[in-house]
Amino acid sequence: MLLQVALPVPLYRVFDYSVPADFALPKIGSRVEVSFGRQTLIGIVVTHRARFDSDVPVNKLKAITRCLDDEPIVDSPLLKLAHWLARYYHYPLGDVLSVMLPSLVRQGKPLDLLITHWRILPHVTDADFHPNANKQKQQFDMLKLHGKRGASEDVLLLEGMQRSFLKTLEDKGLIERYIEHKSAPKLVSLAKMPLTLNDEQQHAVEIIVAAHQAEHYAGILLNGITGSGKTEVYLQAMQTVLEAGKQVLILVPEIGLTPQTRARFASRFAAQIVLLHSGMTNTYRLQGWQDCRTGHAQIIIGTRSAVLYPFANLGLIIVDEAHDGSYKQQDTLRYHAADVALYRGLQYKVPVVLGTATPTLEHLKLVEEAKLIECRLISRPGSAKPATMQLIDARLQSTHQQVQDNGARFDTGLTDDLINAIRQTLEAGDQVLIFLNRRGYAPVLLCEACGWQADCPRCDAHLTVHYSNQNHSNSYLKCHHCDWQAYIPTACPDCASQNLDAKGIGTTRLSQNLHALFANPQTSKTLYPIIQIDRDTTRGKDSWENIYQRINEGKPAILVGTQMVAKGHHFPNVTLVCLPNADRGFLSADFRSPEHTAQLMIQVAGRAGRGDKAGRVLIQTLQPDNPLLLKLVKDGYQSFAQSLLQERKMMGLPPFSHAALIRCEGKTLAATTQALKDAVANLPTDHKLAVLGPIDAPMSKKNSRYHSQLLLLAKDRAQLHHILNLWWQPVLALPSTKYLKLTLDIDPVGW
Repeated sequence: MLLQVALPVPLYRVFDYSVPADFALPKIGSRVEVSFGRQTLIGIVVTHRARFDSDVPVNKLKAITRCLDDEPIVDSPLLKLAHWLARYYHYPLGDVLSVMLPSLVRQGKPLDLLITHWRILPHVTDADFHPNANKQKQQFDMLKLHGKRGASEDVLLLEGMQRSFLKTLEDKGLIERYIEHKSAPKLVSLAKMPLTLNDEQQHAVEIIVAAHQAEHYAGILLNGITGSGKTEVYLQAMQTVLEAGKQVLILVPEIGLTPQTRARFASRFAAQIVLLHSGMTNTYRLQGWQDCRTGHAQIIIGTRSAVLYPFANLGLIIVDEAHDGSYKQQDTLRYHAADVALYRGLQYKVPVVLGTATPTLEHLKLVEEAKLIECRLISRPGSAKPATMQLIDARLQSTHQQVQDNGARFDTGLTDDLINAIRQTLEAGDQVLIFLNRRGYAPVLLCEACGWQADCPRCDAHLTVHYSNQNHSNSYLKCHHCDWQAYIPTACPDCASQNLDAKGIGTTRLSQNLHALFANPQTSKTLYPIIQIDRDTTRGKDSWENIYQRINEGKPAILVGTQMVAKGHHFPNVTLVCLPNADRGFLSADFRSPEHTAQLMIQVAGRAGRGDKAGRVLIQTLQPDNPLLLKLVKDGYQSFAQSLLQERKMMGLPPFSHAALIRCEGKTLAATTQALKDAVANLPTDHKLAVLGPIDAPMSKKNSRYHSQLLLLAKDRAQLHHILNLWWQPVLALPSTKYLKLTLDIDPVGW
């Protein structure tokens, strides 16, 4: 008997290996170590086959060198998922499995990796510490918070403890390390009583629970306005599933949402909750993978990769903020977690809930085709009302000019009407959220003498100006696409003029302008906290939690944030949301941009009025007559989305066609374009596809590499995949593609 082994190599095939006579036959789904060329690789056994069925002569077959597992680590559902992903996304099976498995599993490490835990020893008191050993005492107190059982080393390190101090405290006999052997988890119980549901919420819960109890798949679109209580629907639907001894998987779009999501679910259920995201250590991720696989994890909260994990007893999948583009993987295996979640629900015969206030057009079309069940939540619980939206015509008034102490003027980027509304809200004791989807100080540095602009030498993009503090002492230029950095020049490199000016406004500049606007004239100190929320301010450890804590103090404050603030956050004291430049996405060449722009605007607007007070949304625009903007503001997202669906239908664009985007990357634009031309020439003569391109990518040069792309559209999904099955692998073998990188993106979410 031979083994067919999937290896982590970019080849669309599996490989035959024999089994030494003194080896037991490895089971399908187990790991084996094999020789592959000059390498030693870890692969997964995907099938057994008879010796005479191999295309390789018997005398040339290599034998496996080791079998790493007595029992399969990739069970049948997970292996079927891998095969489906490989077929649908046209990606090598071995590389698919490499994406699905934790790095320590891919490296051949044992699954029962022992995790070190630490706990304090009994009878240790403060008197055991030297009076000057403040740092040791602080570290000891952090461990003390975990009680008698202590905590795993990974958790402690994530919380800020240092390994060197753990060793020091152990040497002093104050703490001890131990290995915890997990017992079967207890049945889930309620830690807090549920809230009273309104009729819409109750109906949604009944639909989900009925599908669970019938033990059949159901795709459910929970289409609820922001603040309509979707989380409470999740919680009450989960209760029935968890009490039946089943696992619940909850997907969230970003790492920043996992701590607050965990807090919500931990406050309702006494259960084993596991967090899964890329910020975890390899050991912690392996332990989470094992907990899902063995059933020890009862509630699993994770970002998109969690949908690829094995589950012992899955009963419900929830995809929160299901419209979010973060669910689409943008490299290697380009899967969409929401689509994979629906497939996994079908696999396990469990309900899958797609929760959102702004459904994608694809999901709305699936509702029309009766492939998804729609549950609408159109009102907020209790006395809370949806925020009112109002346009401010920036053409009728220039943006506010502020005079600094030195007499210099600067443009705040905000109109007087917007500033007055902000001031009134703060004086009423409420909080304001200003959305600006552009981090940094300014988007471009310009020479006013000759017009020179600071551009990235490696990308077709301007360098963003960054100032790290108020007096601009720590300043630099940075490319947000390739991370290239440079000092800000003191003079123009073209004409030597010193008249360099940072043009435009980013979150840092807006925050500084607001400090100046709302400063106390006597002390120059700001009257209200200005809290900046973007990737620059949330990069540090516990930074999100600290920001959240400041906001939830409830004091009047101005929050300035990028799209990070739009992703399901609950700020009950925000009553005014300002969008000074949010509608420019309606002008993009990408046909999906109006949909994504509207989703972002509605999600940001939904942060207003989530508490007891009414909310207001002010949209500052230079295009108040834009029909798309007017449609969104006057009629709401649902009507806006239906009009976009009609447009897409007339134009034959997704979701009324099915897309594959081929990207080509190389050292010259001529080479990438020619390779895609050769690829088009290789299409079957009767392909019946709409072929758009080759064209330059929206950013044709990135990180010193040039990019072209080709879009294929088909009315029938099966037709598209049939042609790709015949065409894609021969394209990769074309002479013109030999030194280029070609990638295939099925169902792309952007150009």
